[in-house]
Amino acid sequence: MTNGKIIGIISLKGGVGKTSSVANLGAVLASEFGKKVLVVDANFSAPNLGLHLGCVEPEVTIHDVLLNRANANEAIYEHEAGFHLMPGAYVSRKVNPHRLKQKISYLKEHYDVILIDSSPNLNEEILATMIASDELLVVTTPDYPTLSTTLRAVRLAKQKRTPITGLILNRVRNKKFELSIKDIEEASQVPVLSVLPEDINVLEALAATKPVALHKPKANAAIEYKKLAACLVGEKYEDPRVWHKLKSMFKKDIPKDNINRLLLENERK
Repeated sequence: MTNGKIIGIISLKGGVGKTSSVANLGAVLASEFGKKVLVVDANFSAPNLGLHLGCVEPEVTIHDVLLNRANANEAIYEHEAGFHLMPGAYVSRKVNPHRLKQKISYLKEHYDVILIDSSPNLNEEILATMIASDELLVVTTPDYPTLSTTLRAVRLAKQKRTPITGLILNRVRNKKFELSIKDIEEASQVPVLSVLPEDINVLEALAATKPVALHKPKANAAIEYKKLAACLVGEKYEDPRVWHKLKSMFKKDIPKDNINRLLLENERK
């Protein structure tokens, strides 16, 4: 990648795995693919990206930057995995979210990828993420209530003319009652790039304040984040698990998310 890119990760429903996706993609892009990565907490009313990453009491935050009390560089912390974090203030202070783009856009000169964790609410905070981003990923789960909020997020992003690269389908249990990839793609008109299984390792990692990709690198969810990260930067990733390779040899159909990732990977090479 020659120019840095800002990718906003959004949803219009809390608890679907948006912040976990930001933390894991940031960790994987840095540790597996050697990218310079910054993750930014733009959920100004209820920030918790820092908590996911073990940054519990940051002295300077994105709130200070938006309030003109500090420069963006002063609010950046280095994670042990090699990527950088700009956390929010846990004691919430009122800020003008529309300053987000102005305050972070110049950082693209210093990073390959900047990931923004947005607010899950339909308010000016999520609009600020959309305006600041070059492209968006939308996190959803395979159920009707979440799909309805996903459709609203997609519609809003299109109104703001920020391209939506794809959907992250999280907490999939492979049950008959769940919506299929086909259902979700037809309703949203957006490709599903990643299917993340319901994985107890994600909760275990959260308790350890580490991304699952670092806590349990061979967990199912960790491998899926690596596949997604690879296609976002136009690189290949081979699943190292022997059992998975054997299983894929006997599969007749290639999963739709694999096809979508391959298309994006080729587009970005």
